[in-house]
Amino acid sequence: MLSVKNELLQTLGIVLEQLLPGAAARAAFENPKLAEHGDLATNAAMQLAKPLKQPPRQVAESLRSALLSTPAFSTWVEAVEIAGPGFINIRLKPAAKQQVVREVLAQATRYGHQTPRGQRMMVEFVSANPTGPLHVGHGRQGALGDAICNLYATQGWEVYREFYYNDAGVQINTLATSVQLRAKGYKPGDPEWPEAAYNGDYIADIAADFMAKKTVQSDDRTYTASGDVNDLDGMRLFAVAYLRHEQDLDLQAFAVKFDNYYLESSLYTSGKVDAAVQKLREAGKTYEQDGALWLKSTDYGDDKDRVMRKGDGTYTYFVPDVAYHITKFERGFEKVVNIQGTDHHGTIARVRAGLQAVGLGIPQGFPDYVLHTMVRVVRGGQEVKISKRAGSYVTLRDLIEWTSKDAVRFFLLSRKPDTEYTFDVDLAVQKNNDNPVYYVQYAHARICSVINSWREKDGGHRNALKDVDLSVLDSPAALNLMLQLARYPEMLTAAAQDFAPHDVTFYLRELAATYHSYYDAERILVEDEKLKLARLALVAATAQVLHNGLAVLGVSAPEKM
Repeated sequence: MLSVKNELLQTLGIVLEQLLPGAAARAAFENPKLAEHGDLATNAAMQLAKPLKQPPRQVAESLRSALLSTPAFSTWVEAVEIAGPGFINIRLKPAAKQQVVREVLAQATRYGHQTPRGQRMMVEFVSANPTGPLHVGHGRQGALGDAICNLYATQGWEVYREFYYNDAGVQINTLATSVQLRAKGYKPGDPEWPEAAYNGDYIADIAADFMAKKTVQSDDRTYTASGDVNDLDGMRLFAVAYLRHEQDLDLQAFAVKFDNYYLESSLYTSGKVDAAVQKLREAGKTYEQDGALWLKSTDYGDDKDRVMRKGDGTYTYFVPDVAYHITKFERGFEKVVNIQGTDHHGTIARVRAGLQAVGLGIPQGFPDYVLHTMVRVVRGGQEVKISKRAGSYVTLRDLIEWTSKDAVRFFLLSRKPDTEYTFDVDLAVQKNNDNPVYYVQYAHARICSVINSWREKDGGHRNALKDVDLSVLDSPAALNLMLQLARYPEMLTAAAQDFAPHDVTFYLRELAATYHSYYDAERILVEDEKLKLARLALVAATAQVLHNGLAVLGVSAPEKM
């Protein structure tokens, strides 16, 4: 149906150009919210009324007559109706809606994908410092980042995933001190135990493995312990490698992979932070006051100027962020997206101001930000706040072990990122229609069961469904299901533009509901061969779109449940 819609849209543009030169650019269709208003709609007549100096309905009448005389509208359109002040509602013939079945079966996993556009984008997400296991907030970030990457890949972007973290600084020093105290036999609650130390059981595990002189390996580093309890630097390096390995295990369980790991410390050792500051000074965008170096960030919309270098000579935390994003721009990424918690909101204006001020031609609004709230976890009707392993929070691995990777991903993506979310563990393991991921996966498995029954009985093959006669698919239930399938490509495009993978979850639930209604209304494996093959083609296309949408979310599409 996408090909049909494109053909009709092109025709609308030609007719508009004939009515008013230059008006072809106004050609656009909307999807009516109410089924009784047709399948497509356009307000082009109302837009042309003023320049043509005619009443909108008069323009609509002229447009309607011109459209109905074209080959495309004669072939695919059942009726063109004028409504209200000049809206034009278009009702498609069943043959037009049936085309979507052929498109889905022909394109398979590529249905909904746009052609490669030759543009690169980077999505930075998770980016957790290696001071403990990943918590459920990191899980929400991981699900969001991965799904946004998948969405943009469907739109033809070359997508690159990056994990940015700090392996030095106060937090890492606290981590090393905590491990050393455990290695010396101290534990939380002892008089010698600092209030700021990390308390989880994982600290004792790190200390034991360090004293045992073990080697740990993560995706981006390897380190062998010395076993010397006084080797604080060695403990720091070992603890970072150990926890990066733990994070890798969490990410593997969540099926998230990264193309690169970028160290904040490398921005200092490579001189990139100093170079960024120098560029800002040379551009005249800084000034000295009260012993500190300030950025004129108010020149770029910030509510006040920001300190870059404090009186003690150290940089404030947004300065390395500016240097880091300069590297993203210099690495050739035309679009950059950061997935971060809402606590990072205050850094957006100052980072963008710094990037504008360096004079490298970095576009306004670079980078894009997707900010998410934290997640509450409820189990047995009670909020769960701590994990024995982590000491102070529920870990991502806890959540996966209590439910499943699929449930965690789908649930964490089922709301807008900036809305509060409560993860109900009990709901996530239910096998009924109240559980949204089960509901969608069951629709896919139900279709696979029907197709497998046909294969076993008739020896049929899915490829044979690509060219069957679809003309018998003219019932209201079948036509409604085909319209849902046709919505998928546009839904993907809109979801990508809005950084809204929750739109995919909503769509999949609607598609599953539409399929379940169709299944209840019409028997598929009927005696009539022509009707049976057509219905099989329709449900096979539905299974394919369910599979494709779940893949965008990083969720499996099981054939049996």
